[in-house]
Amino acid sequence: MADLYIDWEQYHQCIEQLAIKIHSSFWQFDQIVCLAKGGLRIGDTLSRIYQKPLAILFAASYGGSDNRTQQQLKFSQHLAMLEDNLGKYVLLVDDLADSGITLSSSVNWLKERSNIQEIRTAVLWYKSCSLVIPDYYVDYLPNNPWIHQPFEHYKKLSILLDK
Repeated sequence: MADLYIDWEQYHQCIEQLAIKIHSSFWQFDQIVCLAKGGLRIGDTLSRIYQKPLAILFAASYGGSDNRTQQQLKFSQHLAMLEDNLGKYVLLVDDLADSGITLSSSVNWLKERSNIQEIRTAVLWYKSCSLVIPDYYVDYLPNNPWIHQPFEHYKKLSILLDK
């Protein structure tokens, strides 16, 4: 399948559709954890819509010159959050479920470090190659395209300061 190109309007519509799917499930959560960097905008938006506290877990697994090479998954040592503890019912959000490794490893990371009773996962795009089926997703992608998101062009920008 050809690469999938998403513009800002489509991106924001996907986040809103995800919010509706979560709401339609009637599941009550008390905390949102987003995976940085891909889930930052999604987590921020859902936190505002649901008026729930947001925590950020930094995770990275892609690198290489084109940022398409999956490497060893790394996590931050701590969550970035204002609350003293995570809630008992946590919504974990990211942009996509590609291999599923990041989502499943993040669930394990959170469970090992907190007293969570239930974690559900939410993404915009769920690829068929994922080992994990997210609890909530907007689009199922059976052909596993590479997704080009609207903020990617910022990776190519550089502000060089003369000294």
